[in-house]
Amino acid sequence: MRIVMMGTGTFAEPTFEALIAAKETIVGLVTQPEREVGRKTGASRQTGKGMAAIAAEAGIPVIQPASINTPEGLSQLKAFAPDIVVVAAYGQILKPDVIATPPHGMINVHASLLPKYRGAAPVAYAILKGESRTGVTIIRITPGLDSGDMLAQEALDILPTETAGELEARLAPLGAKLCLDVVQRMKLGPVTGAKQNPALVTKAPKLTKEMGLIDWSKPAEEIARHVRAMQPFPTAYTFFHRPGKESLRVIVNRFGEIRIFRLEKPWSSEKYGCVFKLEGSRLFVCLRESQAIEVLELQPAGKKRMTAEEFLRGHPIADGCRFGPEKIDPVV
Repeated sequence: MRIVMMGTGTFAEPTFEALIAAKETIVGLVTQPEREVGRKTGASRQTGKGMAAIAAEAGIPVIQPASINTPEGLSQLKAFAPDIVVVAAYGQILKPDVIATPPHGMINVHASLLPKYRGAAPVAYAILKGESRTGVTIIRITPGLDSGDMLAQEALDILPTETAGELEARLAPLGAKLCLDVVQRMKLGPVTGAKQNPALVTKAPKLTKEMGLIDWSKPAEEIARHVRAMQPFPTAYTFFHRPGKESLRVIVNRFGEIRIFRLEKPWSSEKYGCVFKLEGSRLFVCLRESQAIEVLELQPAGKKRMTAEEFLRGHPIADGCRFGPEKIDPVV
């Protein structure tokens, strides 16, 4: 069976490598055009070996169309004459003409327990929504978004402090294993799958940079999930407001302890986001219900990632200091 791999990024790499290791007949790779990533452009997305580099090492032809849905992109795909196309995190919605190219269809490695979290960011949304488990589903690709029949599915637990990037790294080899199993079954004959229940469908649309802004009025557990879900992209952020100084954009990388303070009356909403120190170098932020959450790691604009202790050395806490959106009046 002639296979074309279609994917981009670290989630796709284990599937591609598993197919190569199994000595499947991979006749081509379709991946996104090279873009500048990493520290040079300040990007926060995960990078790995690179799909094109893996293909080059294995002697597999590569095409990198700006859009596979153009006549040129479709022509390049058809030139491979694939029997089946394996897709993992390719990053483009495929049109019917593309889907219809391989006679045995296309299958997709999707990082959720479908029908939950259809869309571009299923791992982040599983954390954001407080799921305790997620997984990988192998589906047939149809014109509907992640709506095809489910050919294989396996779950795993989400760890309590796990970021979206860390969880995706654990899901990727699971996806590779399931995909390889489905491909080998397809080589033996037609493979039937289970229909998705439309009543259970939830969406996981693409994340935007604006979604990273932390709302300090939310419950502590929800804020903690938000920070974990936004890593590695787009990252969770806030603005550090200091009396008499310009606000400073700060990425919040990691939280620690959540404390409940025994007070005569709960903090007012004006207190949400106010920062204070405990035990000399521990940085806490006031939340609702007389709670506070500890910030362990953060990154001021233009600076490296640092511990709270390192941050406090350069940014002493005074009365009226707080985290919040860019446009607020600091509490004084």
